[in-house]
Amino acid sequence: MNDTLATIQHCVVRPGRPLHRQTTLRGMIATWRERARFRWDLKRMAETNPHLIDDIGLTNRQVEEEIAKLPFWQR
Repeated sequence: MNDTLATIQHCVVRPGRPLHRQTTLRGMIATWRERARFRWDLKRMAETNPHLIDDIGLTNRQVEEEIAKLPFWQR
């Protein structure tokens, strides 16, 4: 029986290991990029097709709050 998968999972779960910290950092950066992309798409949608905002279940105020979280050079 091969225990390779169990060993890999065990290493990732241990918080003191550098591999875990690197994985967590990559996940955080990926989440930040995903949120930034969502806000950018939301801004474009609000400008070009504002009627679609209602279709995704957001109010204009919620959209404005999300767009305000973009860096100032992207607003």
